[in-house]
Amino acid sequence: MKIVALVGSIRKESVNMQIAKTIQERYEEQTEIEIADISSLPYYDQDQELNPPQAVQDFKSAIAQADGVIIITPEYNWSVPGVLKNALDWASRVEREFIGKPVMILGASPGAVGTVRAQLHLRDILSSPGLQAKVLPPGSNEILINFVNDKLDTEKGRLKDEATLNFIDGKINNFFNFVKSC
Repeated sequence: MKIVALVGSIRKESVNMQIAKTIQERYEEQTEIEIADISSLPYYDQDQELNPPQAVQDFKSAIAQADGVIIITPEYNWSVPGVLKNALDWASRVEREFIGKPVMILGASPGAVGTVRAQLHLRDILSSPGLQAKVLPPGSNEILINFVNDKLDTEKGRLKDEATLNFIDGKINNFFNFVKSC
């Protein structure tokens, strides 16, 4: 199984990237997880969609070849970051690699409510006609990592909180089973 992770923050010290790298390392025995570089994508431009730049072609190819996608995002102004929305806009055009693709959403925040609003908006975006992803059903599958700064090993740049890691283990296993069933 091959999974592509999209991280909605391109900041050097992004806590969501630290979560992505923790997941990548923690589950490397079970699956290959590639973290896609969405920072190199130009702004979506319909004039270029039939002959997109190489960075866009590479991004879309990675999504097409993946069995599933994990989106790890912060919340900016009660929604998804522009860089993530831009990546999804590129993916929603022409080949539309997300259609029917199993997707898991999670996010981390230094605040109390995690990334609940961003995740709700992301579910709406992923259900749009150009994307139509198969998002892991909500309910017991949400991962909203709150007070994340207290849960990270800042020297290693990885999640260290055992309770959070154990919680994530169950949800990631649900996602792996979801991918296999799709």
